[in-house]
Amino acid sequence: MRYALLIYGDQSGVDQMTEQETAAEMAAYNAFGEQFKAQIVGGEALLPTTAATTVRVREGKTLTTDGPFAETKEQLGGFYLVSCENLDEAIRIASHIPGALTGSIEVRPVMEFD
Repeated sequence: MRYALLIYGDQSGVDQMTEQETAAEMAAYNAFGEQFKAQIVGGEALLPTTAATTVRVREGKTLTTDGPFAETKEQLGGFYLVSCENLDEAIRIASHIPGALTGSIEVRPVMEFD
């Protein structure tokens, strides 16, 4: 089964990271990717919510708003798509994502269509 591992964190802290802290975080993500490369089938880092546009259609009209859908303490910063035997395995992998140390990882099963 495939699972989306959604990485949430406070993006305001990223701007305050030193060059060494940024390098250490990237090294941790690279190590995670290497450790679980057999299960990872996709994933991407996302630009900050300041680059987001929210789209709604109301009464046949497309409405756009700069920024995310809602103000939250933690923002979606990226995701991995993994192939696992079960939820327990997906949770185990999610617990190794570096962002879990300061934010949260949402584990969501992917709907499979036949």
